[in-house]
Amino acid sequence: MHYMMIVLLEFYPSWLALPREERRKYAGGLQEIIDKYHPHVRVRFFDAEALPGKDYTDFAVCETDDMRKYHYMWEEIRDSAPYTKGYMKIIDVIMGLGNAFQSYESEVLKMDE
Repeated sequence: MHYMMIVLLEFYPSWLALPREERRKYAGGLQEIIDKYHPHVRVRFFDAEALPGKDYTDFAVCETDDMRKYHYMWEEIRDSAPYTKGYMKIIDVIMGLGNAFQSYESEVLKMDE
């Protein structure tokens, strides 16, 4: 099955208080973690702070067919300095399955496509 997650993130003012060079360094470390799991997990980041967003400043769109790899990637991110130093937090995750009803019809109900 193909999974898509929208991970709502909050970056705190302490993140913005860092010099941009330091933020780039931390962001580079996060990108290294993400790259390690590619192509099993595809990730795109979006800045949402200047747009309507109730409780989040950014979000990531993640797609995978391997939930284990997705989970491992986020475990590593949660162990990284931006997370452990309190610069960011996962607020919520919205998850969906691509065309799951078709899999159900095909695999469980044995319906033709």
